[in-house]
Amino acid sequence: MRSEFDFIHHIKKSYGLGRIGDDCAVLPKDSKTDLLITADMLVEDVDFRIGWTTPEFLGHKALAVSLSDIAAMGGQPTFAMLSLGVPERLWKSDFLDRFYAGWHGLARDFGVELVGGDVSRVPEKFVIDSIVLGEVERGRAIPRSGAKPGDKIYVTGSLGGAAGGLKLLESGTRPDQDLRQTVREMIERQLCPAPRLGVSSQLPASAMIDLSDGLSSDLGHICEASGAGAVIFAEQIPIDIRLDSIFTSLDEKLHLALDGGEDFELLFTADPKKNLPAEFADLTCIGEITANVGRMELIRDGVASEMKPKGFQHFRSN
Repeated sequence: MRSEFDFIHHIKKSYGLGRIGDDCAVLPKDSKTDLLITADMLVEDVDFRIGWTTPEFLGHKALAVSLSDIAAMGGQPTFAMLSLGVPERLWKSDFLDRFYAGWHGLARDFGVELVGGDVSRVPEKFVIDSIVLGEVERGRAIPRSGAKPGDKIYVTGSLGGAAGGLKLLESGTRPDQDLRQTVREMIERQLCPAPRLGVSSQLPASAMIDLSDGLSSDLGHICEASGAGAVIFAEQIPIDIRLDSIFTSLDEKLHLALDGGEDFELLFTADPKKNLPAEFADLTCIGEITANVGRMELIRDGVASEMKPKGFQHFRSN
C-alpha cells in the first residue's frame, strides 16, 4: 500500500504541481510580502477522540496545528477559515459553542481573524477543516529543501511529551481527573499544543519543518526535499523530562521522542557559522546534515544504526 506521502508525490509529479511540498503554499502578494496558506483536516477517531478531550481543547488544537505550519515557514498568521462537519449528537449540545471558545482563545493570542468557512451535517464523525493564511517577508519563507551538508540540525523545546500524553490517554487517563502536575502537563501537551510562532521568524534556518509526525519522519521530509542525509546523536536529543514520571525505560522514552510526534516543536537546519538568537535558551543541536543522500543515521553510545521514518502515517506503505 502506498503512503499518503507517496500519493502526494504522485499527484505533484503527474500534474506538474511545483508549489506543493512544504508546510504551506507560498504565493506572491506584493513587492514586500509573500502569502502563506496552509490547510489541515482533523477527523474524529482518526486524529482525535471526543471522549479523551474537551471541546475547548479541541478548538484550540484545530487552530494550533495550522498555526504551527505558518511558524514552520518563518511567517506570521493573519486570517483563518474553518469548516466543520457536525453529527447531530454534537449539534444538539453545547459542544460547538465550547469548541469555538477554545478556537478563539488561541486566535486572540496571535491576532488571527476568522473570515469564513462552512458548516455541514455529517452522519456520524466530527470533521474539522482548518485553513490559515499568513505573511512572510518576500523571498524569506523557509522551505524544507534548503538543508546543505555541514548544516547543524536543531530542535526547539523538548520532545516526546505529547506522545507520552497520548499513552496516558490510551491507558484511561482523562483531563478532567485529579492528576499530578507532570501528568496533566503531558496530557495538555497532547490535547492543547502551543505553536512556536514567537521563535520561528528569528531563526537563521536554511530548512525547517514542524514536528507533527515525529522527528524521524519529519527529518526524513527535510532530507528528501534537500537531497541530503543526516546524522542524529541520541544523547543530544532533548527528551521531555516529564516522561521520567511514567516511563523507566530509556528505549521507550527515546522512541517517543523520535517517533511520537505532535510536539509541534520546530526542527530546523542552519549553517554552523550563523549565530542563534541568544534570547531562546531552548534550542538544541542534535546532529548534522550529510551528503549521504536519503540515509539517516542514529548514533547511540558511539554505535551508528540506520534511522528509518517511523512517525505517524495515515496510510503506511509496505
